[in-house]
Amino acid sequence: MAKVFFTIGGNIGDRVFNLQETCRLIASRIGYIRKQSSIYESEPWGFSSELNFLNQVIVVETNLSPAAIMLEISYIESKMGRVRNGAGYASRTMDIDILFYDHQIMLTPDLIVPHKQMHKRRFVLEPLNEIAPEFIHPLFSLTSHELLVTCTDESKVWKYEPAQVSN
Repeated sequence: MAKVFFTIGGNIGDRVFNLQETCRLIASRIGYIRKQSSIYESEPWGFSSELNFLNQVIVVETNLSPAAIMLEISYIESKMGRVRNGAGYASRTMDIDILFYDHQIMLTPDLIVPHKQMHKRRFVLEPLNEIAPEFIHPLFSLTSHELLVTCTDESKVWKYEPAQVSN
């Protein structure tokens, strides 16, 4: 079985429910979720929006090939209300990216693994470091922790805490 690292996140709708439902769909369609990070909140990366993102990193054990996983990701994102308009970075209900597929390196027209931007994104590295600080990036030969420490992204990322409702 392959060990696949995903980053999941969105900033539209019920963000916590969307993460939970995405995990449920991943577990039913892709494989067993071995680990889940805490939920992290961050400002949008690469575009402006008043809506912050909630993100998580999950580790899934699967028998699916990378190509089959990509089809499942597309289905799940669509089921979660994701609309792709080709405009680049934008607000969304759910975005699912493969960070790692075991320690493999893949470069195809449809998939680049390890994810080519992950080392530049604090909102990916913080939750990744939480659940797999010693995992070694197969291209950079650096651990997740080392990638986080050397990341130049100064975006604010913090553990999500739901608003407290007072009576």
